[in-house]
Amino acid sequence: MIGSSLPIQKKQRAISLLRRHRSVLVALSGGVDSATLLAIACEALGCERVLAVTGRSSSVTDAEIEDAGEVARALKVRHAVVDTFEIERAEYRANTGDRCFHCRTELFEVLSRMAAERGIDAVAYGAIVDDLGDVRPGMEAARQLGIIAPLLDADIGKSDVRTLAIEFNLHVHEKPASACLASRIPMGTEVTAERLGEVGQAEASLRRLGFRQIRVRHHGEIARIEFGTGEVERLVDPDLRAKVVRAVKDAGFRFVAVDLEAYRETGLYSIAPSRESGQ
Repeated sequence: MIGSSLPIQKKQRAISLLRRHRSVLVALSGGVDSATLLAIACEALGCERVLAVTGRSSSVTDAEIEDAGEVARALKVRHAVVDTFEIERAEYRANTGDRCFHCRTELFEVLSRMAAERGIDAVAYGAIVDDLGDVRPGMEAARQLGIIAPLLDADIGKSDVRTLAIEFNLHVHEKPASACLASRIPMGTEVTAERLGEVGQAEASLRRLGFRQIRVRHHGEIARIEFGTGEVERLVDPDLRAKVVRAVKDAGFRFVAVDLEAYRETGLYSIAPSRESGQ
């Protein structure tokens, strides 16, 4: 039983908003926000009137797509993976402050066309109240394209989402937020498939070594690693430290540096929505 009735009340509000539509396409990432939205949409409309769609591109890890698929299977909802091509947009590659606008525009245009082709009434994504505290150009793209945000409109925040995700028995209920790989590239540095690949390979290798929340920041030949709170202490083990260095160098970097501050979402990087709210 959930300790507070407030998340349940907010869920009912989201259900009411979703029931204004006969069917909905949910932009499903591998994160907890969009997973919770999908579960609520199924409760509101029935899973037969819901389609989950995950965007696949060079800025999305295989692990995120796998998590999205597992959520859809658990909820018994139809799931499609579609390719998006934000990397072909010059404005996206330029990696200025509005990079996320062009990324989300690509995604939401693809999803909107897909919904129209299938006769689906609305496209929804997992923005939440907490997202309003950040500069998120992707939310402007959603607004311009008429993408609905039932969780946001129901005043649902991160703590509510995690409470509801436990209620729905979603395996991602404790998963940390995960921004797209392009967020590891400093603002003003061109986003390329090669740089995204280097970051993606390095982070995947570090997760296989047991690190849960990490960011590999791309500084040309240098990889600067941010570890989650309490994880950098593991590097006192010389064998593990050597494995970390080898894994990151194998991904294409020449030098490996560790940031002595814990992972943080702000800094010299293009502001990016988490994959959960942005997709």
